[in-house]
Amino acid sequence: MECSEMTHVLLADDDVELAGMLKDYLEQEGFSVTVMHDGESGAQEALSGQYAIAVLDVMMPNMNGIEALRRIRTKSTMPVLMLTARGDDTDRIVGLELGADDYVPKPCTPRELTARIRAILRRTQNTEPDNAPTAPIIVGALTIRPEQRRAEWDGKPLDLTSTEFNLLEILARNAGRPVNKAVLSEQGLGRPLARFDRSIDVHLSSIRHKLGTLPDGRSYIQTVYRQGYQFIRDEQA
Repeated sequence: MECSEMTHVLLADDDVELAGMLKDYLEQEGFSVTVMHDGESGAQEALSGQYAIAVLDVMMPNMNGIEALRRIRTKSTMPVLMLTARGDDTDRIVGLELGADDYVPKPCTPRELTARIRAILRRTQNTEPDNAPTAPIIVGALTIRPEQRRAEWDGKPLDLTSTEFNLLEILARNAGRPVNKAVLSEQGLGRPLARFDRSIDVHLSSIRHKLGTLPDGRSYIQTVYRQGYQFIRDEQA
């Protein structure tokens, strides 16, 4: 995806030197970047509605990145990418459970961060010209409207993050048959599945919670041993 110079990124990181380097690289790649150096300012700025995506470092003064994400998620489903300490699984899982779209372990290269931002934006912005309307995807009580990036359950809006929407759309398109985690990672997160990466599992756990359960108590999204995940059609219930 070629990013427009109008694509505005919010970067919140208290490492002034690193933030400056990332800002310079992102701007060379066609992004507009605003930098904040503490979580409280980052959360407040993110909620201004000016940004396509927020990048939050977990370790920041005044308010850490996890709390900043929590505040953002009370009012917005904007894409959020977390910068986490390499090997710190706790921060990653907590961030994903609170609605982060993905994470990048630090230290990271500007190129890696840019690629991850593009992957998220590619799935949240309608960048491909297409004059043909996309038909809604309807599976039982679930209706997904891809063009509008909206999902409904029993006629009521589903409050999904951008990554949750991506994953649920993939599963709905393949309702009744399993989709493996590698495909979900490639198509939903925009990156290859990494060994020991639990991101997909955490995102799907959140979606399951939002959908509720079948009358018999089972989840609408089933784990299929060694095959992946499957969205249950009504006739399978």
